[in-house]
Amino acid sequence: MVKLNEQGETGCCPRFNPEPWDEKEITWEDKLFIKSHVISFFHIPINMGRVMTRTMGMIEAADAATTQPLMLSDEKSLWGSDIYIAVTKPVPDAETAKISGTFLTRVFKGGYSNTGKWVREMTASVKDKGKEMKKLYFFYTTCPKCAKAYGENYTVLLAEI
Repeated sequence: MVKLNEQGETGCCPRFNPEPWDEKEITWEDKLFIKSHVISFFHIPINMGRVMTRTMGMIEAADAATTQPLMLSDEKSLWGSDIYIAVTKPVPDAETAKISGTFLTRVFKGGYSNTGKWVREMTASVKDKGKEMKKLYFFYTTCPKCAKAYGENYTVLLAEI
């Protein structure tokens, strides 16, 4: 179990502030990420811990961590997802990806069992704005242990338009 320190933080994932992400339109031009792949079973990650440990170790060794953590998931199939972790510079021996585009964002709170509902709400929200969604990314703001410690579990959906 993860416990809060004197500053009210876990020391693992920082406490998430939803305000900068909720109901926003953001544009990225060649935003730099490290790309990894996670094996899933019906969208439930199987090797997430191992992938995150390896990838974060590479990022830390290259001194390429961002001040505000950002990890996107492209849930491209029931059997796997691509994970994109924002970095400040290329990381040796890691696959680099650049993401460009304009995205509509919404913050959702609750358990991952609500994901289908969130996707439907995000899809409707994009349509209501007269836009067409090209791709959908999930920003899981904290690991499950930190979400439990903070008593809040936020997920940001980013719809590329």
